[in-house]
Amino acid sequence: MRTMRTPMARVRGLGAARDGTGHWWMQKLLSLALIPLTIWFVASVIALAGADHAAVTGWLGNPVAAGLMILLVIATFYHGLLGVQAVVEDYVHNEAAKFALLIGLKGLHIVLGLTGVLAVLTILFQG
Repeated sequence: MRTMRTPMARVRGLGAARDGTGHWWMQKLLSLALIPLTIWFVASVIALAGADHAAVTGWLGNPVAAGLMILLVIATFYHGLLGVQAVVEDYVHNEAAKFALLIGLKGLHIVLGLTGVLAVLTILFQG
């Protein structure tokens, strides 16, 4: 059967991830976002070294600090999810195992990310 599609059009979207370029770009953008967020977090932890619980919760009770912390938690867990997803898609060849691992890892990252965000929000609103 003869087709009018170009060779690129025939292979586009046929990779393991079906969206490798978007996945790659998101991973790189998250890496860039994590650089200043991580520097801010490390500087904050150093500044709070030796502080008591009230001082740390007071710091995290600040809306700017809480917002940056939420961004850090979300970016970290999403970046991690994209990384382990790429590893599973590249190295797990059994389709059932791959599917189960991807679902499990996605669920784990969502639960842990939401737990982190809810912890920050609890401190922000309850002190």
